[in-house]
Amino acid sequence: MPPADSSALPVPVADLAHLRVAVVHEWLVDYSGSERVVEQLLLMFPHADLFSVVDFLPDALRGFVGGRRAKTTFIQNLPRAQRSYRSWLPLMPLAIEQIDLSGYDLVLSSAHAVAKGVLTGPDQLHVSYVHSPMRYAWDLQHQYLREAGLTGGPKGWLAKWLLHKLRLWDTRTAHGVDRFLANSRFIGRRVKKCYGRDADVIYPPVDVSGFGFRADKDDFYVTASRFVPYKRVDLIVEAFAAMPQRRLIVIGDGPDNAKVRAKAGPNVTFLGYAPKDVLRDHLQRARAFVFAAEEDFGIVPVEAQACGTPVIAFGRGGALETVRGLDHAQPTGVFFPEQSVAALRAAVDAFEAAGDRVTAAACRANAESFSAERFRAEYGAFVAQAWRAFDAARRGAA
Repeated sequence: MPPADSSALPVPVADLAHLRVAVVHEWLVDYSGSERVVEQLLLMFPHADLFSVVDFLPDALRGFVGGRRAKTTFIQNLPRAQRSYRSWLPLMPLAIEQIDLSGYDLVLSSAHAVAKGVLTGPDQLHVSYVHSPMRYAWDLQHQYLREAGLTGGPKGWLAKWLLHKLRLWDTRTAHGVDRFLANSRFIGRRVKKCYGRDADVIYPPVDVSGFGFRADKDDFYVTASRFVPYKRVDLIVEAFAAMPQRRLIVIGDGPDNAKVRAKAGPNVTFLGYAPKDVLRDHLQRARAFVFAAEEDFGIVPVEAQACGTPVIAFGRGGALETVRGLDHAQPTGVFFPEQSVAALRAAVDAFEAAGDRVTAAACRANAESFSAERFRAEYGAFVAQAWRAFDAARRGAA
């Protein structure tokens, strides 16, 4: 695409409009958390070219990339790639290295698997926004292998060997990144542990404006999630089944559907998968949103707070950075210290006892600090500063 008119770009990236920019993402198949970052990068750099391992976005979702079709790799054309592109993960390091970015000045990668592994030269600045190092290859390897039934046997040992090779590649390619950004302090610590590199923190964009504020609440709690093991929806349902006086509405579906429903009592209502307007309506009306996962960041708790709804969350991971507990002057929720029924029930009781201390207005104000506008301002300032320092060093070396 041709360079954009610099007067039409947000400051400070308007000063970078003359640069040839590439945006690299792992795979484009839907619109979820990491894709929201890509959306903002393309809004900031509308002249950028887009690259990914595969691009199977349906036309109805292509608006967030401005109608672009990404330049993809050979995996795009492999058998069953559209239905099970993840099965080609062992080939993705090779695939991402075949993307030719030699014609670009600035490379911006959005990475949770292999995107940061693109090859760049000494006259190119590579800034990588890390949603997380590959969880299944690093500290969560054993959990993933257990859930996949791959702890032993020939397939299990093959999986372990492949993950070992992925870790070696992942570590080596960290040297090709000039500046790291992490989506939370929690992920910043994981970047340091895995790559031995420091990462600045810029929280990802949340569509705060799309979740309207509502101060009056109905008498139910809500949770919304994919039904997969680490989300611990089963724990939430079991805890509320033990509190029959409290009503819980569960939004979502997934592989653990039968397991989750088996733990429910008559006070638990399942809505299954629900579109955004239904999710928003329940987040606005709920007494509190319940969140039991250890997430890298966690967007839905912020969306709940944007609605003026408090959050009862497991006190690990990104939730500690997006929710303000009862020890804060203006709390927006309550934490529970361990993923157990007893701990969650105690947190619900603590929330009820807190009364008016947790206000809808405080929740909304906290959520607004994670807006898309804030992301663009912080990311743009970071990249502009990084480019100035990089360009000055390059000219000095010359």
